[in-house]
Amino acid sequence: MGFIDKFILPRQVDFNAALQAQAVETLGLVRHLHEAFIKNDKSALTAISSGAERARSLKQGNMKELLDVFIAPYDKESIYRIITQLDWIGLSINHFRIEAQAYSVLSLHRYQSIFQLLMEMGSRLEEGIAQLSSGRLKAISDNTSLIHDQYDRTVVMCAESMANLLQQDDFKKIMVYRDLLAQLKEIARRIHITANTLEDMMIKAQ
Repeated sequence: MGFIDKFILPRQVDFNAALQAQAVETLGLVRHLHEAFIKNDKSALTAISSGAERARSLKQGNMKELLDVFIAPYDKESIYRIITQLDWIGLSINHFRIEAQAYSVLSLHRYQSIFQLLMEMGSRLEEGIAQLSSGRLKAISDNTSLIHDQYDRTVVMCAESMANLLQQDDFKKIMVYRDLLAQLKEIARRIHITANTLEDMMIKAQ
């Protein structure tokens, strides 16, 4: 039987575990973001940079497995999309770090509610991906629905924060914080898209 498994049967990959590993590393960056800019933990900035590299490496490994494998538990295009969307979350968070450091912005406590929502969105997405192996579409759909509502609230908060900025006279400050708010909204958008991709993948697997 070992000979048949090794040389005849198509190789299979545990994509549930592979995607979960990528999700844990990627969505851990959301917590580092909160620690860096809300709790003012400077070491979290380094954690974002190194974590983004590890997440990128996991993405590349998952893509290689997807290209090489013959049998996958889900639609291969759906797996590809969730791998790349998780990568986009990591990229967006690292881009935020790069912009904030370039602008010498070390604290964003005034936007604590936005960062908190991002953490909640990230936790729900991580939970949803962890539920892949259980095949519980209802539980994943419930998380996706909550992420949708949280994304909507994030957009509203970013818009309100931008409107408040425009009441000020400091043009330089407006430009800097406008860019940072736009990047926060982009992180939320990528989490939302990934959640929708996860739900689509599960629906196709039913």
